[in-house]
Amino acid sequence: MRKMKAVQVKNAGGPFEIVERDVPEPPEGHVLIKVRACGICHSDSLTKEGHWPGLQFPRVPGHEIAGVIDKLGARVDEWKVGQRVGVGWHGGHCGHCENCRRGDFVACKSALIPGISYDGGYADYMVAPREALARMPDDLSDVDAAPLLCAGITTFNALRNSGARAGNVVAILGIGGLGHLGVQYANKMGFVTVAIARGPDKGPLAKQLGAHHYIDSASQNVAEALQALGGARVILATATSGKAMTAALGGLGSNGKLIMIGVSQEPVEVPITQFVLGRQSVQGWPSGTSADSQDTLAFSALSGVKPMIEEYPLSQAAEAYDRMMSGKARFRVVLKPGA
Repeated sequence: MRKMKAVQVKNAGGPFEIVERDVPEPPEGHVLIKVRACGICHSDSLTKEGHWPGLQFPRVPGHEIAGVIDKLGARVDEWKVGQRVGVGWHGGHCGHCENCRRGDFVACKSALIPGISYDGGYADYMVAPREALARMPDDLSDVDAAPLLCAGITTFNALRNSGARAGNVVAILGIGGLGHLGVQYANKMGFVTVAIARGPDKGPLAKQLGAHHYIDSASQNVAEALQALGGARVILATATSGKAMTAALGGLGSNGKLIMIGVSQEPVEVPITQFVLGRQSVQGWPSGTSADSQDTLAFSALSGVKPMIEEYPLSQAAEAYDRMMSGKARFRVVLKPGA
């Protein structure tokens, strides 16, 4: 039996442990993936701290997985051994609940998540159901692809479904792990791209990423600055601050929409009269299906969108996780098994 290294959490709030395991066999409808890169996401804290309801331990975290198919389970004939694939937050669906019957697989009532529902990518190998797989372009590296399977798809999919059209003003609130990708996608989609963050030091980076305008929320009134540009058709809120989202609402134009992908415990206070008269709206947006991940990877390779990353070997998973949680990483942290 082949052996592999994996980084597991044995119980809620416990430390990461590097363990040796047997390389698993893929059951019917599944594939065995040799992991080449796995991004570390803030949502991995749901596994580390045991905050996800019904989570079973021990568990290997990781839902930003780039790798290559090592072995096929029975009745998997649309994929091939040696094929490069990615697996993101959406790690499978039941196919028969009411939402799945209507094709809304992301809202599946029994949706599976790598690193939560089953062992994820903090390992040399992992098993995933075939419906979770996304094809990867040959000219996209594993370390660049991994963060695109969560942070990338979330921003890309939200923007392309936002209703904004080329030439519209689209603002990205926050330039972090999500926002630095959101700025790039907005630019490549042909939007008048506005980056919003705190402090003048973020301005040069915003312009480098593709922003046409930069608003310093520490010294400028965000709503007034957006209105001076004609009002935003979309504000993509990547910052984890309900107060910052509320402060930006006055910058929406007619039919404008605030799309929330950054999660905050603070509420967003909506000015009702403004929203009624301006036909404005607030929307939340989750990730997307494996097909959406595939589109994200393809668009990123085509347009040259890349995450800014810090790489760590699998043996330093604990250090890499702490770096991500500290907020000091610029901007995504990626583990490389075998490194």
